[in-house]
Amino acid sequence: MPGESLPPTRAGFVVSKAVGGAVVRNKVKRRLRHLMSDRVAELPPGSLVVVRALPGAGDADHAKLARDLDAALERLLGGGAR
Repeated sequence: MPGESLPPTRAGFVVSKAVGGAVVRNKVKRRLRHLMSDRVAELPPGSLVVVRALPGAGDADHAKLARDLDAALERLLGGGAR
């Protein structure tokens, strides 16, 4: 309908105990939140995205998380094979 706007793009994060203790899980969530804030404009308006951290995410540095997130978003947006 004219005049209606789409809801904002939103992202959620799933970081299980397999990633590490509470401190490690919160660090991973903070890093992923920061990385997604830079990439949310690439997603279609109104998108809902859930990012699930795998067990190795707790040991990954910021650059590795960024590369993995970029690869996942590329697959999500149809830019690569699964």
